[in-house]
Amino acid sequence: MASKPLTVKEIFKDYRARRTALINALTRDADQVYDLCDPERENLCLYGHSDGRWEISLPEEQVPTDIPEPALAINFGREGINRCDWFHLVAMHSDSWLLSVAFSYGFSLNTNKRHELFNLINNLPNVAEVVADYWKPHANNRVGKSQENPQVSDIVEAERHSKSCRR
Repeated sequence: MASKPLTVKEIFKDYRARRTALINALTRDADQVYDLCDPERENLCLYGHSDGRWEISLPEEQVPTDIPEPALAINFGREGINRCDWFHLVAMHSDSWLLSVAFSYGFSLNTNKRHELFNLINNLPNVAEVVADYWKPHANNRVGKSQENPQVSDIVEAERHSKSCRR
């Protein structure tokens, strides 16, 4: 990103792009994320970037970082947990990180502008809600596209995984 977002509109645009990247990582690209999060590797983080890309990598070495760091060592939590539960856990941590990033950018906003930003963010389903809906078993007993949450259809354009949630 060339410059830090400063206005409510810019911060919300950044939030939405990062959110979409994380949702894609935990749904459409879930197999790739799961494979990259090998518990034998070092502490890994899931980043959603403002250009809509996601990345699994080590935390930044620069201290302090430009933005808050996401949950550390998501790959270690993978062992011994159901695949769906692990994706949901990562999604919950991702939601916390997204809010942290948005409000660190919004530190100079006044009360009314922070309230406006919060309302914009709060009007979207959070990452954990979208991911839980994605991995929820549906009528045909497969993990598949939910008709209950149209937001999933808008965000996740690729075909769903035919895999069930298993270790």
